[in-house]
Amino acid sequence: GKIRTAIGREMSWIRLERYIEGYGDDFETRFSPMLCQHCGNAGCETVCPVYATYHNPEGLNAMVYNRCVGTRYCSNNCAYKVRRFNWFNYEFPAPLDQQLNTTITTREVGVMEKCTFCVQRIQGAKSDAKNLGRDLEDGEVVTACQQTCPTKAITFGNLMDPESKVAKNALRDNTEKRDRQYEVLAELNYKPAITYLKKVNTREVVGHDSDRHGSQDPEQTHS
Repeated sequence: GKIRTAIGREMSWIRLERYIEGYGDDFETRFSPMLCQHCGNAGCETVCPVYATYHNPEGLNAMVYNRCVGTRYCSNNCAYKVRRFNWFNYEFPAPLDQQLNTTITTREVGVMEKCTFCVQRIQGAKSDAKNLGRDLEDGEVVTACQQTCPTKAITFGNLMDPESKVAKNALRDNTEKRDRQYEVLAELNYKPAITYLKKVNTREVVGHDSDRHGSQDPEQTHS
């Protein structure tokens, strides 16, 4: 809630960064979603003393909740500040306690958590495809944020499949989209799995160079 957030105890898997550009009455508000980037060279993984956060074979930055001892080193070493610490054991009054997602592990007090790229949905889709005797198809896995986004700004898929929509959007040598792509804090070489796409503005904001990132709207692509 608001009170806990004010003292640094926010609990969220995704937050919206807000940027206001322009001066006086001529301004625009930009929104950029920020979540775990599932970095290929993640700083959080190297500092965990109990290997509770690790890189799995599918390229996800995964968590073993019952291994976490709550040192919060991973949070300190996360450049994107998207890892959260559980200060409480949460209790929900009836009937809300019957509405929790049973496919997700309950995190207890003293445990770190973050966005998992909806790993339970990935495993569920893979299991369904296996039962049908076929490979997982592009677009079958839909993350919760992707499902609820009203503007369809989020794409999720297998970045290693060159024919997938997410790979085509994130392709670095794609001439058409090269100028639109960027990774947050790419200069730190964490190799994030999320590529953001800039949407060219239809008008120039007063006081801003139209060639800068700030003059364009971000969309995002998940791998």
